Amino acid sequence: MANLKEVRTRIASVSSTQQITSAMKMVSAAKFRRAQNAILGMRPYAAQLAEIVRDIDIEDGVQTPYHETRALNNVLLVVVTSNKGLCGAFNSNVIKEASARLQYYRGQGCNVKMITLGKRGSEFFAKQQGLVAESCDDLLDDPGFDSISALCEKIMTAFCDKQYDCVEIIYNQFKNSLTQILSTERFLPVTAGERSAKSGETKRNDYIYEPGKEQIMREMIPMTLRSQFYRVVLDSLAAEHGARMTAMQKATDNATELLKDLRLSYNKARQAAITNEIIEIVSGSEALKG
Repeated sequence: MANLKEVRTRIASVSSTQQITSAMKMVSAAKFRRAQNAILGMRPYAAQLAEIVRDIDIEDGVQTPYHETRALNNVLLVVVTSNKGLCGAFNSNVIKEASARLQYYRGQGCNVKMITLGKRGSEFFAKQQGLVAESCDDLLDDPGFDSISALCEKIMTAFCDKQYDCVEIIYNQFKNSLTQILSTERFLPVTAGERSAKSGETKRNDYIYEPGKEQIMREMIPMTLRSQFYRVVLDSLAAEHGARMTAMQKATDNATELLKDLRLSYNKARQAAITNEIIEIVSGSEALKG
């Protein structure tokens, strides 16, 4: 009977866990839908801005302070993780890639600093004293364009003041609810874009520039960088909710399978206990007859 009690306890525990993971999956599904709509609405705008900048960049030699390429001495890594767990390998993949980039740049003799978005990354890299220059975990709770732009402006100003020679962003790019693409993007300095011959994008759009290309570039490059940074945060949020929804779905499915096995074990143990009791009763009855 002790075995039966143990199996009953496990069944109750797994059933409770299944209810929790199922509820978390439903919550993540609702958040995922909103995050997916946000990033899908943002991408065309960011892509169009980047296309216009490429059209001005190519063969024009138009430069801004954000284009300045310097020898790498000080590098800033922007690491975007999540504030919560239970989303599979979402955070660990970003942390591994960030650690690899950190070791690479230190191997080149560079001084590396980090800005972390997400408590998971902040807690991990805070163990290395002096590495994290700033933690902006609250931005993910309310990802407004104004607050994210303020952080982006701070990074852009630090680059123009030559505090950093290179800025990279490490994050998970959203593809669909099942797939997240681990990405490392060069944020600064801005490099001239090249159109792909394979995609047939060798033609340039013939814009009329007024008052002039250089002045337009000085206005558009900061706008493009802010939209790119905002897109990265929205990408990461959509990828996070997709990863959590998938992880909770798998956990619910695993709990369902485990419950089947436990109920089968319980029924077997219960049948064995009943059989033993019948045998004891029959044996006692036979002994009394004898």
